[in-house]
Amino acid sequence: KAYRFYTEGEAAASSQKFVQEFVDYKDRITGAKRYYDAKVKVNSDGTAGLVYCEDQNKAYNKSLKTGKTQTTPESEDNYVLYNSRLRFHKHGVLITATLTSQRGSAVCQS
Repeated sequence: KAYRFYTEGEAAASSQKFVQEFVDYKDRITGAKRYYDAKVKVNSDGTAGLVYCEDQNKAYNKSLKTGKTQTTPESEDNYVLYNSRLRFHKHGVLITATLTSQRGSAVCQS
C-alpha cells in the first residue's frame, strides 16, 4: 500500500484501481518492464513535470491460481507514454498528484 504514501487524488485512485484488479483476478506481473526517455521539468512553484516511456513487450500476467503465464505477442500497444505532475508533501517526499498515460504512443516507439 505504498502507493498511498507516494500518490494523491486522481493518481492515488488510479493506482488503487490498478492494484485492486490484480488482487481481484489473483494475477501478478512477471517478466520485465523497461522505463526510458525520462524528462523532468522543475517549476518555480516547487512542482515538477515528469514524462517517460514504458515498454511492456516482455511483461506478462501470471495467474496465482493456476501458475500459468499469459504471454502476448509484441505490439505497438505495449509502448506507453506517461505524463505526471509531482509535488513535495509535508514530509519532503515527492508524490504524484496526476498521472496520465497514452498506450500505443508513437513517441515511445521511435
